[in-house]
Amino acid sequence: MPACRPLPSAGSCWLYRLRALKRLSQNFLLDPRLCSKLVRAAGQLRGAHVVEMGPGPGNLTRAVLEQGAARVTVVEKDATFLPAQQVLQEVSGGALEVCLGDARTFNMERVFLASDGPWEGRPPNTHIIGNLPFSVATPLTVCWLEDISLRRNAWATGRTRLTLTYQLEVAQRMAARPGHAQRCRLSLMCQNWCHVKHCFTIPGRAFVPPPDVSVGVVHLTPRAAPPVPLPFPLVEKVARCLFAFRQKYCSRGAGTLFPTRVRDSLADKLFKVADVDPMLRPFQLTMAEFGRLCHTYNAILDRHPTLAKYNHRDPATEVDEDWDDIIPPPPPAAAAAATVSSSP
Repeated sequence: MPACRPLPSAGSCWLYRLRALKRLSQNFLLDPRLCSKLVRAAGQLRGAHVVEMGPGPGNLTRAVLEQGAARVTVVEKDATFLPAQQVLQEVSGGALEVCLGDARTFNMERVFLASDGPWEGRPPNTHIIGNLPFSVATPLTVCWLEDISLRRNAWATGRTRLTLTYQLEVAQRMAARPGHAQRCRLSLMCQNWCHVKHCFTIPGRAFVPPPDVSVGVVHLTPRAAPPVPLPFPLVEKVARCLFAFRQKYCSRGAGTLFPTRVRDSLADKLFKVADVDPMLRPFQLTMAEFGRLCHTYNAILDRHPTLAKYNHRDPATEVDEDWDDIIPPPPPAAAAAATVSSSP
């Protein structure tokens, strides 16, 4: 690919009279050194196919092209940035494709080529890179985690890696280990389906306009096999309920998985079968302990499928069944360790 002609790092903003829109939570990273550092955090990009989400004035796009990417597809929602992207497109030697679209609905399966290798093999040379708006970053990441679990969208072709920006606190939560004060539902979800690396932190003053917080750069590599190989909605529900009361004992949050009149008895059985201490706080749970809780809850659902619809915030979902004789079987991994009482 021909080298991209030099383009002033911030010049496109003034050249095309571009400005960040508050309603889109836009904060531009214009420093070429920081742009290059962010792109290098993705790994070796020579010959890669990269999708950049929300390229804005094109400073990250330029850094990606300079790293030798063979194909770059940018997805931009704001049409005012198209002229700046088109300038890069003209000097990219045909490597750059510009798409007007929304990252939340854009289907990347149509732009990534199918991989010849198995899912469990080496990740393909495909990447998603982006300086995402804060208002979009977390919900979009959760949607992409579900896509990874189903191997669809960008992950229909293999384990496409992601390098993205988040508010520093969110980045810390994504990478937080058991016992860390920042560990939360997002930690469990990210770490179940991806290897998570908080690469480095960018001070807020490096952005235009500067946000009130620092920014964390996070690299996500989809796992060949998740520690908890269960459906995404089930894993998400268990994590959400556990962390509904993050400073309380785990049994308090886990109880909200069950209807009120049998909540205490079923929560007690859940922890006994899973061989997990109910006196732990949610942020203290290891991935193995969380997995055993998920497997045990899944065993309950196998016997009583209507319970899957239960939502403790919606009184209409209270079910009316005889739950008194339920003793869920232990998950395979915990069968040898768990001791199940036959009494209610």
